[in-house]
Amino acid sequence: MLYSTHESGGEAGGEMALERLVGSTEREEDRAVETSLRPRKLDEYIGQDRVKENLRIVIEAARARGESLDHVLLYGPPGLGKTTLAQILAIEMGVSLRITSGPAIERAGDLVSLLTNLKTGDVLFIDEIHRLARQVEEVLYSAMEDYAVDIIIGKGPAARSMRIGLPRFTLVGATTRLALLTSPLRDRFGIIHRLDFYDERAMLEIMRRSAKILNVATDEDGAHELARRARGTPRVANRLLKRVRDYAQVRAGGFIDGDVAREALARLEIDQLGLDETDRRVLSAIVEKFEGGPVGIATLAAATNEEVDAIMDVYEPYLIQLGFLQRTPRGRVATRLAYEHLGKPYAASAVARAAAQLTFLDPDGDDE
Repeated sequence: MLYSTHESGGEAGGEMALERLVGSTEREEDRAVETSLRPRKLDEYIGQDRVKENLRIVIEAARARGESLDHVLLYGPPGLGKTTLAQILAIEMGVSLRITSGPAIERAGDLVSLLTNLKTGDVLFIDEIHRLARQVEEVLYSAMEDYAVDIIIGKGPAARSMRIGLPRFTLVGATTRLALLTSPLRDRFGIIHRLDFYDERAMLEIMRRSAKILNVATDEDGAHELARRARGTPRVANRLLKRVRDYAQVRAGGFIDGDVAREALARLEIDQLGLDETDRRVLSAIVEKFEGGPVGIATLAAATNEEVDAIMDVYEPYLIQLGFLQRTPRGRVATRLAYEHLGKPYAASAVARAAAQLTFLDPDGDDE
């Protein structure tokens, strides 16, 4: 049985980022369709083979011992299936799942209420776990380690501490910003996995599966065109499929072939690599306004009228994945591939100035 107290999109970056068709943030329109498209078993889950096989082993081992799973931490860009994997873990273990998010748990008492209502073996999924308030996070320490929580009863000199025992449960935490997790919390997870962007083969398989479930008629060329522009993200793939389905229904008799897919996506201003107008605006700002870089993240945000968190969490990961951007100690640098994609002459001198200082930073890459 699944319970949900709150669902979070899992992506920072403000209202503009939330409205992007190729953005990874979960939107209201996604929730209805994702429920039917989400796989319910590991065997149905496409991609993330390394993570999937490792989870299969720990699930089989826990079931053989009759124990609950160790606590699991999943991290990576939004839209890659962290919530889906949490649901699969609960289903494979035959237990209930309770879903919440870091920002939804405002007080320690809210977390205690959640924990004390769990049954033995249940899975508690906390999305964006790095956004937990510090006093709430401290309650988790003893809950995860000792399966107990300490509460204070009364006030002043008469106050006393009381320990409440908890059933053995599994906490599944999800985050897009692993570096923001405190060490004490991160160290209490026994199983930690990163979810990566899906390759084109996996995206094509996901597209075929989604089209079949949604009863959308498409040929191989149409499915491939959608898959290659989905940014390696299943959530984006499903959203594009719905939009192109609408176009095909009105203009092409409901059938999606390669030409229909290309025409529909061109109207949506999504290019052959899945970049939209905002992605290209970020690249163009670096290339045209700052001669290819390096440019600091705060300066880039101001030049594009975007939030710093939106640049770092929403736009940069995929641009870096494509090899269009590099993070250096002095700022962001556009690569030769970015110039070629924009159809601009390569500014070798600008990049050469940055190359001498080129050192990749941590995944969060704060350079200012």
